[in-house]
Amino acid sequence: MAPEGTSSPELLQQAGQTVVTAKSVMIMVKKQKENGAWAGNLLGLAPSAATGIKDIGTVPQYRRLVQLGYPRDGRPFKLADRLLFRILSRDEDPGLLFEYQKAAKAQPATAEWFRDHLREAATCALAEAGYMEDPRIRGSAHKIATAISTFLRSPLAEKPMTKAGKATVLHPEAHPPTWYSLAMVAALPNLQRERAGFTERLGQYLGMPAPKKSFSIMVGKKAIKPDSVLLGCPISADAKGHATDVPLALHFIELLARLRAVSSSPTATKVLTRLFAECDEHGIWHPHNLRISPKATHRMSYHCHPLQDEAKSVEGRAVDVTFRLALIAKVMGMEVEVV
Repeated sequence: MAPEGTSSPELLQQAGQTVVTAKSVMIMVKKQKENGAWAGNLLGLAPSAATGIKDIGTVPQYRRLVQLGYPRDGRPFKLADRLLFRILSRDEDPGLLFEYQKAAKAQPATAEWFRDHLREAATCALAEAGYMEDPRIRGSAHKIATAISTFLRSPLAEKPMTKAGKATVLHPEAHPPTWYSLAMVAALPNLQRERAGFTERLGQYLGMPAPKKSFSIMVGKKAIKPDSVLLGCPISADAKGHATDVPLALHFIELLARLRAVSSSPTATKVLTRLFAECDEHGIWHPHNLRISPKATHRMSYHCHPLQDEAKSVEGRAVDVTFRLALIAKVMGMEVEVV
């Protein structure tokens, strides 16, 4: 956040060491396996008995370390980078399917869908970690962008759902954006410049109201929850701009800001205006009667909120939202005073 030169190298080094030695971070790092994975899965956002997920998985934990500012030359990144780049490769090792290994073994025809799904998440994580110009990242990113662009130009963008018996499912030929592909594009400014038309269409699509009808994704005979799929703006808010899930809203608004597309979403604009209005004269988020820190109802914001350990003071409860609002303001080109 601070402009270059305003923080001494010693202070930055001290801040980095504080992250490394934080109790919650040390616990997280200790859970990583020697193969670079966390909890034996890649995409798990929370424990789930139904899917066999015992703990939060590799991609969200990796992205959280990026958000926390953990040193990029640290061992957790070295182990995880090796694994994530293997996911991007054409390596057909069944073990690289992780939580989808059993499903792919039962229905071999579904393996490629699962691999593409995991590659998308891996590309997102590595792009956010700073590998923007790596040829492997660029190649994967353009492939993902092409599939989404084809979807946005097709009639499926308006009617992405279909029926499978009595169930409502995503059309098998639909390839809408996901939280991972959106974050990937947001982390790749060169891709945005090279594919300006696609980036603009993506922003416009994500500004539309998302359908309220529930649906699932059929992969072979397996029904998957569409937790990462975006069929429009995911923010739920009332007429005054109070978001139901503040962490998720901030995460989405930041991604839109990196695409220069906040204005394309009336809901995002309304919520951001509300949150800015709740900041005091020093830029500190200070809503009326803040008794507890904002809680996420959608786990997709796990990696970026909250970044600090649970705070008991009123000031501490506002830290994460204040930081994210300042970051959004900076990304949007607004003047941010760092003191």
